Amino acid sequence: METMQTTARRNEIEFQTDAKLRPEELSAFYQRQQHRTTHSLIKLQRMLDNTFCVVTARVDGELIGFARGVTDGLCGRLVECKLDPTYQGPACVTRTDGRIEHDSAGIARRMALMVIEALRVFGVERIDAVAYGTEVDFCEELGFRRVPGVVAMDLASDAADQDVEVSFAAHAAR
Repeated sequence: METMQTTARRNEIEFQTDAKLRPEELSAFYQRQQHRTTHSLIKLQRMLDNTFCVVTARVDGELIGFARGVTDGLCGRLVECKLDPTYQGPACVTRTDGRIEHDSAGIARRMALMVIEALRVFGVERIDAVAYGTEVDFCEELGFRRVPGVVAMDLASDAADQDVEVSFAAHAAR
């Protein structure tokens, strides 16, 4: 367990690696940040169970920041790093989604570096991150570089092609 004193709030920041975060607490944190994600506590628990490294930042026991990383053993990914905007400083503009727009006290940086270090110690050969908006600057400050020609894409699971679903179901039945 690590602690850090912020100059902005004079409250002690407590960092925990591999903290046992409850899905109810994570859901409440996401809602405070206006982060659009599932409200299913079962899905949030599954997400936490399948996360390699979780880092939390707390003030007086309250969750103010959260970062996590995943890995398949070869590649790692800084999946998310969210910080309550009230701890990001005056340059934080949109104050939504917990996105890192400013990190005057270095709280988000510390959480992200703790995840990156856990992935490195585990032996991953590459660490990726997907960023948009001001998160790009944040990731570049951590040492990530833009990858030319790479386009981030996503697909909602309910938008999947029926033929793929049928093929997968037939394969799984074997």
